[in-house]
Amino acid sequence: MIGKLTGQVDSVTADSAIIDVGGVGYVVHASGKTLGRLGPRGSAVSLLIDTHVREDAISLFGFAETVERDWFRALLNVQGVGAKVALSILSVLAPDELARAVAAQDKAAVARANGVGPKLAQRVVSEMKDKAGGINLGAALGSAAVDVPVANGADGPLNDAVSALVNLGYRRTEAYGAVARVMQSQGPQTPLNDLIVKGLKELSQ
Repeated sequence: MIGKLTGQVDSVTADSAIIDVGGVGYVVHASGKTLGRLGPRGSAVSLLIDTHVREDAISLFGFAETVERDWFRALLNVQGVGAKVALSILSVLAPDELARAVAAQDKAAVARANGVGPKLAQRVVSEMKDKAGGINLGAALGSAAVDVPVANGADGPLNDAVSALVNLGYRRTEAYGAVARVMQSQGPQTPLNDLIVKGLKELSQ
């Protein structure tokens, strides 16, 4: 099994690249974000590889970072998500953005990916939350961890504040991030009105 490739960029297409390793060209499928980080032809490159072996094909999937590979593997555990769809999701949402979308249960953000409809997007955010064992504030925001419940439609100040900001026209993931940051600095018992007002200030910065 191939776990890593280090060589030179031979060519890049919309969904894959050919990596020249000692004169052998490997076709590596990757997200748009990873492909966008590759340099021009001849540039040195090193990619982590997830090798998929089937009866009729051996496919290589490349990642610039371990965290992207981990999210790719986790997405494959969601019913209805194959490698192509997983890469499509990672093409529109970087790992930290996907973490925030799952934490906020923002299916609209996931549905921006090609090949992902509303029902599949809902399944992704729901099942990823469970498969990840829940996402805390630190994981969702890339900052110091403070336990905050993942938004799941249940009653509570976090969800009410997020809903209020969404009603004001903000995207759910943005609203969740702002409210979560307020909870991080003010504590999980912050009153609803303070969450909304200070959340608005976060969003205006």
